[in-house]
Amino acid sequence: MATTALHEELAHQLTAIAGVRRELGRIVPPDCSAGCATTLAVLSRHGAVNIGRLTELLGIDMSVTSRYIAQLTMLNWVDRRPDPADRRSRILRLTSEGRARLAELSERRAAELAARMGDWSEEDIRQLVALLSRLHVAFDTASRAGPRPYAGQVGDAHPADAPAA
Repeated sequence: MATTALHEELAHQLTAIAGVRRELGRIVPPDCSAGCATTLAVLSRHGAVNIGRLTELLGIDMSVTSRYIAQLTMLNWVDRRPDPADRRSRILRLTSEGRARLAELSERRAAELAARMGDWSEEDIRQLVALLSRLHVAFDTASRAGPRPYAGQVGDAHPADAPAA
């Protein structure tokens, strides 16, 4: 098992990834926020879904998802159609314009990553992708089990289980 210091360093490095995400977020077109770009990618990956499922996949508040969808609909990148199973609900899907914009954005992000990681071997990149995917699965699986209590409260988890700052 890894040491506490190693887990602390991992938490620090994961926090630093926010800077990488910010840099990649600056690549989005001026009429599209980073959140909207993420929404496009999730719709592309998961296909047509209702707003409840999209909110779940994004892991954000329904009001934020609604704002993203309103903006993307206004841009004609996403359309909303009645759900045949429940006419009160809408099914969200990418339009052809949305797919084109997502493809353009994906190409720009990939080019930026390639430029920044030009001295990395293909094997190093594959290993990073595999490890990040494994980390994502570990957290996704754990999140389905429910939230963990914050350590330090009476009767809660051991302090070693506390989230990293």
